[in-house]
Amino acid sequence: MSEIETYVGAIDQGTTGTRFMVFDHGGGVVASAYEKHEQYYPEPGWVEHDPTEIWENTKSVIADALDSAGIDATQLDAIGVTNQRETTLFWDADTRRPLMRAVVWQDRRTTDRIEALEANGKAESIQAKTGLEPDAYFSATKAEWILDNADPIKLQRSRPQDVRERAADGEVRFGTIDSWLIANLTGNHITDVTNASRTMLFNIHEMDWDDDLLKEFQVPRAALPEVRPSSDEELYGTTDADGFLGAEVPVAGALGDQQAALFGQTCFDPGDAKNTYGTGSFFLLNTGEEAVESDHGLLTTIGFQRSGEPVQYALEGSIFVTGAAIEWLEDVELLEDAMESESVARSVDSTDGVYLVPAFTGLGAPHWDGRARGTIVGMTRGTRREHIVRAALESIAFQTRDVAEAMAADADIDISSLKVDGGAVKNNFLCQLQANIVGTDIVRPVVDETTALGSAYAAGLAVGYWDDPDELRDNWQVDREFTPDGSTDVDGRYERWSEAVERSRDWAREA
Repeated sequence: MSEIETYVGAIDQGTTGTRFMVFDHGGGVVASAYEKHEQYYPEPGWVEHDPTEIWENTKSVIADALDSAGIDATQLDAIGVTNQRETTLFWDADTRRPLMRAVVWQDRRTTDRIEALEANGKAESIQAKTGLEPDAYFSATKAEWILDNADPIKLQRSRPQDVRERAADGEVRFGTIDSWLIANLTGNHITDVTNASRTMLFNIHEMDWDDDLLKEFQVPRAALPEVRPSSDEELYGTTDADGFLGAEVPVAGALGDQQAALFGQTCFDPGDAKNTYGTGSFFLLNTGEEAVESDHGLLTTIGFQRSGEPVQYALEGSIFVTGAAIEWLEDVELLEDAMESESVARSVDSTDGVYLVPAFTGLGAPHWDGRARGTIVGMTRGTRREHIVRAALESIAFQTRDVAEAMAADADIDISSLKVDGGAVKNNFLCQLQANIVGTDIVRPVVDETTALGSAYAAGLAVGYWDDPDELRDNWQVDREFTPDGSTDVDGRYERWSEAVERSRDWAREA
């Protein structure tokens, strides 16, 4: 009788939806299911998600993927989790009911608080501990805002109790989306080192929650999750045999989505780099056991950690809006769907001098301007939608060059090739544009859903499904390489791009 085939599953909980993927031993995709969730915009610059909807969708896509491939949950050796980072929520420890909708990483409601920190001279010490440029992007000010503004919890037979009091008693729990999913899967309150490193509450050198930062943002330690390695042989827990899966499956790996892509692209060695094109773009460079400080607007972050091994650090350039710029083109009906962007952009030879800066939620690395806003410059009466669409694609490539130049300056290395992944890399025009504008080879792998693959690898390594990273390197295969084609005047266009960026800055302020 043949042995039953086993697999590793990965929950990829992103900004716009949730995917569950099942991988085999060769890193091949066996099953996949996806579901979108609602985006809430209560006020300009505010973005929220419903955590309950996300959990219901997670259960749904797991069931759909397993059903579609005829796989029983008992055939899963492990589940890994990867997630939109920095998105912040609190929930009741007993009922697991969220206090309010999650405040999403793109949300800008705490920009004033960040500016107050900077004005009070606190930015430098925060960056020294966390590796992060203080910004409303990160979880700390979101957590502070929720604790200040969530409705008091009404208790039976008693007065409403302050949320902060209950958090101090451990009755209300803080988490990013990984913690929320792990809590629902296993009942345990856990995060991994990569997600902890994005909260602006975690000291990446001491590898612990920082008491000074907890005091600054008034987030009680009792509300915080336990921090574990990204690939954890001790396991985060198991699913309940009586729960929705009907099986005890180890949950053993978690990484924030960009670190998961670094892991999935097998960037295990110092100098390895990848760029992920999703809602935003995130360029990560493995710097090994050294936390390299940035002088050029990049973040120092945790890349990953395996059980019993030192933390691996990374430099990161976080670009807030890339794929979301293409979604915006759909929203304003300049495109019918995202796949059309390549043919529309190719239909003109240039943007005809048009530059689009998609600073819809401010500018991230290396500029860090929370008050920048989306800008189109250079339009004439002859400007057509094709020029604007092409300018949107070029903006993705130009923003990546902004980060690549900062990274080369900080790490003192030339990036000879860049591994890319995410939805937008299916666009060959964009990949070639990227090679030309950055001036480096762009390498696209066969499996481009590398965030899910990375979390599957982390979980699978923890339970022995894969033996070591070398086995994962052997799985990695190139789909196509794009090399610079000698396009003229790239540097001149990049200079004009930089001028367009300057015009977008500091726009969202009171007149």
